[in-house]
Amino acid sequence: MAATEAKRHANRWPALLDAAAAKFAELGYHATTIRELATATDMTPGAIYFHVPGKQALLLAVYEEGVQRIVDHVEQATAAVKDPWERLAAAVEAHLEAILDSSAYARVVIRILPDDVPEIAADLTRLRDRYEQRFRDLVAGLRLPKSVNPQLARLFLLGALNWTPVWFRPDGTAIDEIARAALAPLRALAQEQAS
Repeated sequence: MAATEAKRHANRWPALLDAAAAKFAELGYHATTIRELATATDMTPGAIYFHVPGKQALLLAVYEEGVQRIVDHVEQATAAVKDPWERLAAAVEAHLEAILDSSAYARVVIRILPDDVPEIAADLTRLRDRYEQRFRDLVAGLRLPKSVNPQLARLFLLGALNWTPVWFRPDGTAIDEIARAALAPLRALAQEQAS
């Protein structure tokens, strides 16, 4: 397809974004080339540069889409839940569902860390922080003992959740059971204080 023809097809953007997410998830950011993306989307490299100024901008767009998909899933799961612990449990389960699905977008968000691409690290960090704010708010809504640092509790929880793609098997432990287990230590501390 000629570059001028590709430029006229605004609907090429979703295909480019999907291909970039798949390649970044499979190969990593640095190993993925614009030529590979052009081949995967049946576009020319020039047509890709019509959509984005470079690979960094493409990663940023994939990251933003990935974060938004996780945010949407968590917000949908927690929208009607009022109890703070049940709300956090719903968010944890939704987070796991989002990062353990077959979507390449979630794998990019989990696999590629902001420091991996220093040129856009601040932008990637901003996107992560936007999502993590939901967990800051959820943890802040809990009644935790004074001995528990809410920031560390949140970071430990998210760290454990984000490691699950390494060991999770679809025919193994169910996601809801993993979510309950991830929250069990924090709940135990809170119940100990209440006793």
